[in-house]
Amino acid sequence: MKLHQITITAAVLMLFAVIGTLLVALTFEGTREQIAANEREALLRKLNILVPPERYDNAIFEDTTQVSNDHLLGTTEPVTVYRARRNAEPVALVITPVAPDGYSGTIRLLVGINLDGSLSGVRILAHRETPGLGDKIEAERSDWILGFDGKSLGSPPLEAWKVKRDGGAFDQFTGATITPRAVVKAVRNSLIYYRDNQEALFAQP
Repeated sequence: MKLHQITITAAVLMLFAVIGTLLVALTFEGTREQIAANEREALLRKLNILVPPERYDNAIFEDTTQVSNDHLLGTTEPVTVYRARRNAEPVALVITPVAPDGYSGTIRLLVGINLDGSLSGVRILAHRETPGLGDKIEAERSDWILGFDGKSLGSPPLEAWKVKRDGGAFDQFTGATITPRAVVKAVRNSLIYYRDNQEALFAQP
């Protein structure tokens, strides 16, 4: 009798597990396209902050190229570059490098670079930094990230592309130096990559 009850209980539990798995799968399948659309819209909003729509007339979300450089772009995986053009002429681009040395792991960035090599801005795509400390790299949490606007490899000089604690020109956060140090390094390396590959980055496919 006991064996029979155990078998029935196990069968009921298995049935619930199957139904639960099926419901999760159906929910995921039903919302996947909406999630992807929301992510695309959020990314486009950030791109348009770094390169305002009035500056270009091409489809920036489609005019892309994939590039690789683990030393300067922070990952062995290809990263996407979004190109902005006006009348088919280059205006600016946005590189998506990775800062591999954040306090709590990798930090994914958007680095906007004007044709002349100056920064149109920097934004954070994803991170796992400590709330209340490292998350000050987000524009919604602090204006620290806005300090990159208009900077270039010559302003400040290349050797000053460090946080002030390391003798550089950029502020760090009280109690959190590792996170801003990683972001400053990633932005500097993105500018170096742009300087060395500008023509190829804007080349038509």
